[in-house]
Amino acid sequence: MSAGPSPVAPAEDPAAQIVSLYQKQRKIYARAVSGWFAGWRWALVWATQLVFYGLPWLEWNARQAVLFDLGARRFYIFGLVLYPQDFIFLTGLLIISAYALFLFTTVAGRLWCGYACPQTVYTEIYMWVERRLEGDRAQRMKLDAAPWSLEKLLRKGGKQVAWIAIGLWTGFTFVGYFTPIQTLAGQVMSLGLGPWEWFWTLFYGFATYGNAGYMREQVCKYMCPYARFQSAMFDPDTLIITYDAARGDPRGQNARRSKKDGARPEGLGDCIDCGLCVQVCPTGIDIRNGLQYECIGCAACIDVCNGVMDKMNYPRGLIRYDTERGMAERAPRATLWKRVFRPRVLVYTGILGLVCTALLVALLLRTPFKVDVVRDRGALARVVEDGWVENVYRLQVMNATEREQRYTVAVQGLEGAQIDRREPVALAPAEARWVALAVRVPPEVAAQAGSGAHPISFQVTLAPQDGADGHRVVEKSTFLVPR
Repeated sequence: MSAGPSPVAPAEDPAAQIVSLYQKQRKIYARAVSGWFAGWRWALVWATQLVFYGLPWLEWNARQAVLFDLGARRFYIFGLVLYPQDFIFLTGLLIISAYALFLFTTVAGRLWCGYACPQTVYTEIYMWVERRLEGDRAQRMKLDAAPWSLEKLLRKGGKQVAWIAIGLWTGFTFVGYFTPIQTLAGQVMSLGLGPWEWFWTLFYGFATYGNAGYMREQVCKYMCPYARFQSAMFDPDTLIITYDAARGDPRGQNARRSKKDGARPEGLGDCIDCGLCVQVCPTGIDIRNGLQYECIGCAACIDVCNGVMDKMNYPRGLIRYDTERGMAERAPRATLWKRVFRPRVLVYTGILGLVCTALLVALLLRTPFKVDVVRDRGALARVVEDGWVENVYRLQVMNATEREQRYTVAVQGLEGAQIDRREPVALAPAEARWVALAVRVPPEVAAQAGSGAHPISFQVTLAPQDGADGHRVVEKSTFLVPR
């Protein structure tokens, strides 16, 4: 049996490159840029950091406005007092965040990544410090290539001190959302932090320092899952950062290009191949090669390219926000905005609106207290004096307001059932208390009901205040009759 023809080795592609997965990452020296989108990016840096760093210091009703007290199992968000039983609200918030991300991505790509993601925000802050102490792109490259000297040591050392300080302050603020920040500040001054406070302050501070100072674009390219599945939310009508190849190519610099009349040499496009769009990119890509998953949508390339177009007296928009359909059909901007309201966007908007409405209604209609009923396992059922049958229960009553409340407890389900507790339950603001009580049933009712478990319900009623009707919570349980 003759052998078949031997396989032919594929021809080598002269443009192919072999890249080792274990080689050292090339350091990216991003150049500073100014412009419309850079202004928006810094506005969001200021807004997000004022909220993050300032919110723990804000007081509300003589307490910290936002505090997640894990030890006491209470979560304070301005006027709201939430308990672990309110976990449904956290679920709703996560659903809203997910659908908002889907909606924004479908409409305009990676807006979250480019403007508000913590990785982007802290990278901007750390790069600003780096530029202040080491200079812009050319100066930093020259400084890194130079031998060590006193000036280099001072610049590098000063940068490290500033980076570490920002990281530690960020970690301290993060822990301040779980431990009252004023108490935490006193513990820091006296070096009296507990083990968990030390751990999370240093861990979060080190994560900020490492991610924003060194890893930077590698977090976006290799660690963030959003970069991998974002394409599933893109369609031909999604606004993305694009390079207009029809207008820009063939690229090239030419001595005959004039900055006065705006005319370009015959045979060349508007792109003068200055490379600035690559120099300002925080992930080091060339947007002229088309959309790439590494692009975080920060629009730095748009700002710098518009500046070059202004100097050359060419129209702006060689690199711009556009859609694949708009680039292919050369559609006007009005057509692009009409395509924003397409079925996918309307579905995401509708679902997001419904979830937001449901969450808001649930918050407005939530009762100002919560009740849990637990049977006393030490004494399930017993016969007491005069033949009455008694069951013992423990009620956890949780005051979800910031003023003192009083509650009355009643039982229903078995005729003649009585509770040994007559006086109301008084709770301090945001207090939770376990209340032990016994329910007794007359012997004739127990005999008629028969042995076994019988359904009952506890009705806990809030004492009316300020002329308002009291809220009522009903919790079901069972009453055991012994044989």
